[in-house]
This record gives sequence, structure tokens and C-alpha cells, in this order.
Amino acid sequence: MAAQLTDDELSAALTGDPSGFSAVYTTISPAVLGYFRARGVDDAEALTQDVFVDILPKLTGVKGGRTGLRTFIFSVAHARLVDYHRRSARAPHLTEYDPLQDERYSNSAEDDVLGRLGGITSTLSMLNDEHREVLILRIVADLSIEQVAGIMNKTPGAIKQLQRRGLLALRELVKEKDHAPS
Repeated sequence: MAAQLTDDELSAALTGDPSGFSAVYTTISPAVLGYFRARGVDDAEALTQDVFVDILPKLTGVKGGRTGLRTFIFSVAHARLVDYHRRSARAPHLTEYDPLQDERYSNSAEDDVLGRLGGITSTLSMLNDEHREVLILRIVADLSIEQVAGIMNKTPGAIKQLQRRGLLALRELVKEKDHAPS
């Protein structure tokens, strides 16, 4: 059974004596805490503290003895509970982020580059084999003219000519593509 306030503790509380308030808190706060927990409050301890902070300056005006004090405290507790539920109803519902449930899609940098390369690859495929091979080895593989000449069994001069002609042909293809209707 819950402890009861003595007559001395009650009168001390109602006259504003701190020891009386301490007795009221010690005696009634467990019931207020239980009330909040039973009503599903997430942080029942904090709400209980709020109730007692709210009633402290108002204790001297309470009438009706023990019953009046309990009624007053629980009316404040009920008001705090209503406020809590209103705040909860207005607050956004937070959930854990699950990437598997996320239906939004945005291209990654990799998708963008591969998409552009797809356009470049299709344009390069319009070049003849030697021009395409020289340009890929020189630009993509970043090989020197001498290295490309060794790979393709050609002279460095021939590689320079193939590269120049390939770049000119590529420029014309890109111009055509830019001016073609979409």
C-alpha cells in the first residue's frame, strides 16, 4: 500500500515549506510515474518531473486536504499527458532507413560516366578499326606513341597519322551527332 502524507507534511507542503514539498514528491510521485507508464508515455520520468515542477509554486493555493492535493496533482498530470499526446500526434513518425525499401533512384557517378561512355563507345564504333584502336590506346590506356606503335606493329609516324585522322573523323562524328535532331 502506498505511503500517506502525515498531517504535518501536508500542512508544511500547503504553506510552501520545502520539506513538505519533498514529502509530497516522495509520497505521490510513484503514483504519477505509474500513471504515465500505464498510459504509454516514452519518458514517464521526465513527464513526472514536469508535473512536480509545475505544481511547486501552486501548492499554497490548494484546498481540500489530502484528497484535494491528489486531485490537483493528477489534474496537472492529466493535462501534461494530453499535451504529450498532442505533441506526439504532430511530431513526424521516425523510422529506420532501409535501403531495400527505398524506391527512389538517382544515378550514381558511375552510372553517369558509364552512360556517357556508352555514347562515346557508340561514336567510336563508327570509326575504322585502326583509328579506333589508336585513339583508345592513346587516350584511354594513356600509352605513348612509341608504345602504341610497338603494340600495333607500326612506325611512330604511322601512329601519329592514324591518331590525327582518327581525331578528325571523331570530331566530324560528334558535330553530326550534336546537330542531329533528337
